[in-house]
Amino acid sequence: MNTKRLLAAVAAVAAMLLGTPASAGYADDRAEIENLSNKYMVAVDAGDIETVMSTWAEDGVLEWVFGVERGKEAIRKAMSNFGGARPLDLPEGATTRQRTRHQIINHVIDVDGDTAHTTAYWFALTNNTPQKDVQLLYMGHYEDLLVRVNGKWLFKQRKVFNESRDNRALFYPGLGEKDPRAQGPRAPR
Repeated sequence: MNTKRLLAAVAAVAAMLLGTPASAGYADDRAEIENLSNKYMVAVDAGDIETVMSTWAEDGVLEWVFGVERGKEAIRKAMSNFGGARPLDLPEGATTRQRTRHQIINHVIDVDGDTAHTTAYWFALTNNTPQKDVQLLYMGHYEDLLVRVNGKWLFKQRKVFNESRDNRALFYPGLGEKDPRAQGPRAPR
């Protein structure tokens, strides 16, 4: 009887120890993926095209309001005239300037080996307004496919939905939304 209890205790401890790396692995992957998204956003606003490009796989695809960019060179060309990389016409002696800041929130991350699917909301704030205050500029969401290459997470496909612009939709299946027309009319209140 004591042998059975000992074997059960050893099996329980082994199960706990073997379960820990998987949990730690997901936590590490999640942290790396969130950091990649944040790094991308900060680099876009700073106009740091090299850091932006370091987040992409060689065969990456960017789908956004301006079209579809296939491969790193096409993405580089498009992103080199976007966000903080866009050329500014500043007056001589300028000591300040207006900015736009992108934020990313509500990451949902599903990891399967060396691939991951994510969704996240984003919004952009700007102080580039006639009254020089801060306002919401745009909002939307990302639907991303990431791959791990040589131990590093990279964007393989990034779909950028700008829900304030031309590529907004009635519903977004990637966010789990369903067509509201299929639900039938609502009862009056």
